[in-house]
Amino acid sequence: EKLIAEARRAVVYSGRSQSQFFTIPNAATMAAVPETFDHFVEREAGFSVHVVPALSDNYTYLLVCKETNEAAVVDPVEPEKLIAEAKKVGAQITTVLTTHNHWDHAGGNKKIAKIIAGLEIFGGRGDGAEGVTKEVGNGDVVDVGKLKISVIETPCHTVGHVCYYVNEKAVFTGDTLFVAGCGNFNAGSPQQMHDAFAKLGSLPDDTLLYVGHEYTKANLAYARYVEPTNEITKAKAKWTDETLAAGGFTVPSTVREEKLTSPFLRAVTRNEAVLRHCGTDNGVAAMKFVREEKSGGKWKSKV
Repeated sequence: EKLIAEARRAVVYSGRSQSQFFTIPNAATMAAVPETFDHFVEREAGFSVHVVPALSDNYTYLLVCKETNEAAVVDPVEPEKLIAEAKKVGAQITTVLTTHNHWDHAGGNKKIAKIIAGLEIFGGRGDGAEGVTKEVGNGDVVDVGKLKISVIETPCHTVGHVCYYVNEKAVFTGDTLFVAGCGNFNAGSPQQMHDAFAKLGSLPDDTLLYVGHEYTKANLAYARYVEPTNEITKAKAKWTDETLAAGGFTVPSTVREEKLTSPFLRAVTRNEAVLRHCGTDNGVAAMKFVREEKSGGKWKSKV
């Protein structure tokens, strides 16, 4: 029982050296397969999240404060869709939350600013995202109605990438963390992405994760290659196939599920099976390995 309890416990990142991280001994094989991978915002959370797909595989979001009906939009690359959703639910868009400067996330900022006067458009400090009126970083809090949205700096995919943590209940991760996946290291190092995942992985297990792209099916295929005996990953892959076939979304995930299924977060938490696959006991080296291996694509011929 003690081992299982330790395996399920969060690994809290606090700037410690690699040797001080607790290694989770293949926690997914000891934890029960969940009855469902569907997750919803709790009524008492004070907000609702409306998923609005955009382009070919982007996820954009309408975040609504239930008390005031004020709303933020996250990465509104196709702003008309989010404006229509806000009208549908009776919300007033006051704020734009930009995770990073890539066109498929920030490319709609100027357009939505022309449509809705007086918007505050936030983006990461030093990221230079299009249309941003205020750059933010660690320690900054954005208010949307009664909601408190904390900024988490996660540089690597871009130099100033940030995530937005809402009321200590949900986080919008942009292109840093995907469901069972990880963004490319376009502007940073394995150490930076490792540290970004450590920050996100230290959030409470029930934190809802809203990601920037629908890459879940491919990510779980790779996860199953890394850990072919992980029954939770197998079950989530089946759920993903069924959900997508029915026209649904694979968001949100949770921090707990990512700890049990994502080879990237499991590299950072130094899961025994993932480290063995990577041939290292170092979390940074393991993060580098899984990112390069997945991008290389040779594993696809072996599954």
